[in-house]
Amino acid sequence: MQYPHVQTTHPTIDPALLIRAAAVIKCLGHPLRLQLLEAMEAGEATVTDLQARTGASQSTVSQQLATLRGHGIVAARRDGLFVRYSIAEPKVHQILACIRGCGA
Repeated sequence: MQYPHVQTTHPTIDPALLIRAAAVIKCLGHPLRLQLLEAMEAGEATVTDLQARTGASQSTVSQQLATLRGHGIVAARRDGLFVRYSIAEPKVHQILACIRGCGA
């Protein structure tokens, strides 16, 4: 819908990008998922590492990581008996910085 009285100075966002952005934003809309991502900002982490950082149970951490992986936000790498998780979506770092900047 066009509004002739509204002037925009920004280019129109591609509809496919809007769909992807909405999916990522929806996925990030959970405090524990944001905590997990913040814990992975420095690099890879195991479920045990993430449990220690967040205080959440193993099953809860694993469930949230599965959601993040399903949306392509987190990647997993097997390392012997462990699975190491890392941020796969580079823009997550910018999103976390934006959240920090918006804090009161």
